[in-house]
Amino acid sequence: MEQSLDMTGRLPESLTVNISYAQYREGFPGWNRTEIAPSFHRFYFIAEGSGSVVLNGVTYEPKPNQMMIMPAGTSQMALTNQEDPYSRYFCHFDAQVGEWPLFSADSQLYICDARDPGFIERTFTELVEQFHAGGPFSVLRTQACLLTMLASCLEDGEYTDFWKDFIRQTESSKLGDVLAYIHKHLHEPMEIELLAEIVHLHPNYFIPYFKKIMGVTPMHYVQRKRMEEAKRLLSYTDAAISDIADQIGLQLAYFSRQFKGHTGLSPTAYRACTR
Repeated sequence: MEQSLDMTGRLPESLTVNISYAQYREGFPGWNRTEIAPSFHRFYFIAEGSGSVVLNGVTYEPKPNQMMIMPAGTSQMALTNQEDPYSRYFCHFDAQVGEWPLFSADSQLYICDARDPGFIERTFTELVEQFHAGGPFSVLRTQACLLTMLASCLEDGEYTDFWKDFIRQTESSKLGDVLAYIHKHLHEPMEIELLAEIVHLHPNYFIPYFKKIMGVTPMHYVQRKRMEEAKRLLSYTDAAISDIADQIGLQLAYFSRQFKGHTGLSPTAYRACTR
């Protein structure tokens, strides 16, 4: 089970996010809507007010200090009380892992109480301000804000099976055994033919298939994982550099060249910087 959770945690490496709109709005207008199925995801933080949403036929009543994710393609209706209308922060966005949407159209409403509503409100305020202000780094800042809040929503709501559900809903489930094998056998030679055989594909088909899902080629992924393991061993153990090279299946000279190309530092210099 521990290995399974570890591998699912590696899947967001090919995650891409694009924000199309962000705003803070008070009052009745703009919330009430008849049944729609938008092509983008919606993320909300409710500041105050009362009302309801219906998503895929299930009714919810969002409360102040709650976050919620409304996946694209879901059937949605929304109502708010004219006597006590919602004040809310909201964001429209697209999110994919490889070729697959992060949230599927047959999923639920992800809704939870924010453990730190002040932090979420400040982060959402920054997202809205950066989105409308623009500038050379606004995209990076708005994406960072959104990703932080999405993670908070899934964590605070204890959606612990989110990545397992994602795997089941996409073709990436076929890669589970491949990723587990790579993780377990980093210290051994890694051949494309062997990885392709795990999912019963010809290597010529396996390479573009893997890249479509993970965003990089299989051997690029293996090399990156080896370098990540090397960085961990250099930072948190006293193992000799030659032993670390052995543990990730590389000759010492080749490991040193690859590590410097990956980090800009030699293994010795990297260890000195992290101690």
